[in-house]
Amino acid sequence: MKWNSKMWALYKHKSSIVLKLGIMILATALALRAFLYNTSGFSSHYYAFFQISSLINSHIPLFLNLLLILMLTHMHMAKSTKEQYCDLFTGDWIPNPAGPAYINETCDFIEEHQNCMKNGRPDSEYLFWRWRPRTCELPQFHAVRFLEMMRNKTWALIGDSISRNHVQSLVCMLTKVEEAELFYHDEGWKSKGWRFPLYNLTIYVIWSPFLTEAATYEDINGVSTQDIELHLDKLDKKWTDLYENVDYMIFSSGKWFVKKAIYYENGTILGCHRCQNHTELNIEFVYRKTLDLVFNFIANSDHKGVIFFRTSTPDHFEGGEWSSGGKCNRTIPFKEGEVQMKYLDKMLQQIELEEFNKTVATAFENGVSLKLLDFSQLSLLRPDGHPGPYRQHYPFANDENAQVQYDCLHWCLPGPIDVWNDIIMDIIVNG
Repeated sequence: MKWNSKMWALYKHKSSIVLKLGIMILATALALRAFLYNTSGFSSHYYAFFQISSLINSHIPLFLNLLLILMLTHMHMAKSTKEQYCDLFTGDWIPNPAGPAYINETCDFIEEHQNCMKNGRPDSEYLFWRWRPRTCELPQFHAVRFLEMMRNKTWALIGDSISRNHVQSLVCMLTKVEEAELFYHDEGWKSKGWRFPLYNLTIYVIWSPFLTEAATYEDINGVSTQDIELHLDKLDKKWTDLYENVDYMIFSSGKWFVKKAIYYENGTILGCHRCQNHTELNIEFVYRKTLDLVFNFIANSDHKGVIFFRTSTPDHFEGGEWSSGGKCNRTIPFKEGEVQMKYLDKMLQQIELEEFNKTVATAFENGVSLKLLDFSQLSLLRPDGHPGPYRQHYPFANDENAQVQYDCLHWCLPGPIDVWNDIIMDIIVNG
């Protein structure tokens, strides 16, 4: 049978209808994707749609046109996904004239040792910086939106005094919207709980510096009266008892493993660190063994919320350490390349990254949402953000040459640690 001109026209007309229908479906898919995942990319998807549609050729077979549409759409989606990826942890500290989200006078939950403004720190430049990732923009923390998203939820920050430092930052940011109610604390005021009644949001900080069962004998200045007793095969019940009932958790550890300790396994002494009469076990072995236990518990659990692991943050002691006269007097951030991470801090971070990467696939397979907060590098660049001598109230009021304890580990509040909340919120919002 021969094709006449009318039949050929009819065929082209039907093909055109099918092509237009295909383009409409793809355009709708592009628009829906843009709306759901990246509103800022909405116009770029439509621009790509018009580019693709302009390549349609009515003089080639229908199936080839459809194949062309599918191939070009796939290429655009892949390119768009790559462009949308943002490394939140690689960037620079840039000036922020707007200043901090809160001050000590607007928040009553800042502990004395981190309340640098109240304690008389004379400079304020450290308050006027923000973190800018190099591949995208990082929105500032939005307290109202966070509270709305976290309605009827429970958070727990689990770790050492840096976790306590962090939770104060988070609570202070949220208190701008609603005053928090402190409803719980342990005997030593190391573990605490706050509520935001209007949103039924609960936030805990759980004191568990090793994440495993441990007996510590240390005062507020870090002076021990007895060796730490650490059980490497028993997770700390202070957090495991709450685990299934917490929607969001941030785990962290690290610094306490440098302390003098005796290690137990199966109820007997396995070894020790910096002690006599027992086998010396290095920090790397003990920390890796501890994180392996913690991550295996998390990855094989039935937890349905979101779990973050935060890498340990470096200190900025110069000319000594905490107990040997170390100081931190810098007043501006470092730029990348101006400072190298100390061996110990680098070792702790490396172990954390390796153990996390070893476990994250198993967690994913088991439906556990395990995410990484690698704050080590961005924290390394802020030697100016520590209390230094202003962990005490006006330390030089009576003697400008007074010999005082410097804190070059924890963070002033407000201060650089506040940006951690910007990043956490962006991860929650954008996945």
